[in-house]
Amino acid sequence: MRHTTILLTAILLAVGAVGCSKSDDEKAKDCTTALTDQTGGDAADTPTVSEAKKRVDALDKTLADLVRSDYASVAKDAADKVEEKTKEGGKSRPDGCEALSEDDYTVLLMAKAIDGLGWTGKDGQFDKLKMVEGLGG
Repeated sequence: MRHTTILLTAILLAVGAVGCSKSDDEKAKDCTTALTDQTGGDAADTPTVSEAKKRVDALDKTLADLVRSDYASVAKDAADKVEEKTKEGGKSRPDGCEALSEDDYTVLLMAKAIDGLGWTGKDGQFDKLKMVEGLGG
């Protein structure tokens, strides 16, 4: 009887732990919600990690294109703004972000910084025209 009780308790704990664990998308949403206060931007902007990577990759591609097109100073200004905003937002890792890996946290922080700078469109995608406008160009 004692073994049955221990086994049953272990099974219930295991099932409860699985049922209570959050998906990666839920963890990302918790983190981006917590980062909104630190980075500014739209509180409804809660990208998943893969969406955040797309946003950051789009920025990287735009900066590389600017450098290739002899607009290195504009690319540097944009990179400096994102770095400044990311440093502001990343001074302390919010509780909602603790469940994420360092890489996932960093990409979400950068994505929220881009949004905080006003460089995203209604769909949450990086918008290079908004970036140029935000730089005063």
